[in-house]
Amino acid sequence: MHNTEVTQPRTARVLHMEVIPVLDLRDGVVVHARMGHRDQYRPIETPLSSSSKPADVARGLLSIHPFETFYVADLDAIEGSGDNNDALAHLRAEFPSLAFWVDNGIADLHRARQWLGAKLGCLVLGSETQKNDRLVYHCRDNDDVILSLDYRDDTFLGPAAIADAVDTWPKRVIVMSLARVGSAAGPDLRRLAAIKSKAREKQVYAAGGLRNAADVAALAEIGMAGALVATSLHKGTLTGPQIARL
Repeated sequence: MHNTEVTQPRTARVLHMEVIPVLDLRDGVVVHARMGHRDQYRPIETPLSSSSKPADVARGLLSIHPFETFYVADLDAIEGSGDNNDALAHLRAEFPSLAFWVDNGIADLHRARQWLGAKLGCLVLGSETQKNDRLVYHCRDNDDVILSLDYRDDTFLGPAAIADAVDTWPKRVIVMSLARVGSAAGPDLRRLAAIKSKAREKQVYAAGGLRNAADVAALAEIGMAGALVATSLHKGTLTGPQIARL
């Protein structure tokens, strides 16, 4: 008697990762970030753009893939030496369909409300610039606010209360490994997996060290919702077709 049981074909697991290009702004231009040493950042030189003007670099990045979101670090604002709001407003006008996630060092509620009211983008609260956990707690239910958990090597930068109080995190959380930015060292999979496990239903995004499509796939496997990327896009080690397949 023949066995009539039909073996169903195995279905490949579908992985989805949002790749988010990074623009680090200083004095109105895009600079090349490397390992968090901000005093060493210089205007970017990239085959994707003939200049370091934010709109030109963004246009070059969009020539790789139709990205929907850009992450912007306003380094002047983070360091308290000014801001790049004019450059950001120009980006918004030039690319009205894009979403911008902006870290500009804001650490108090009044400034957060004021900035969000200007409609320049979503506000990223970097843990390294927070004095306490009050602003993160207040903004926990605001979909236009994203928390960045900032690390240098094994050291958490910011109030310990922020790292520990998962229930006060907004729905989107970036894990920023500053020492890996621009280093081609690969993402910190161990830390990312641990934070994703702790974060439960939160959407966790990796930042720092991503080199290629294999790294993106590895991040998707541990449940990352997306990754912030710069160097690998400019160097061409992560390509448009690879992003489309992921």
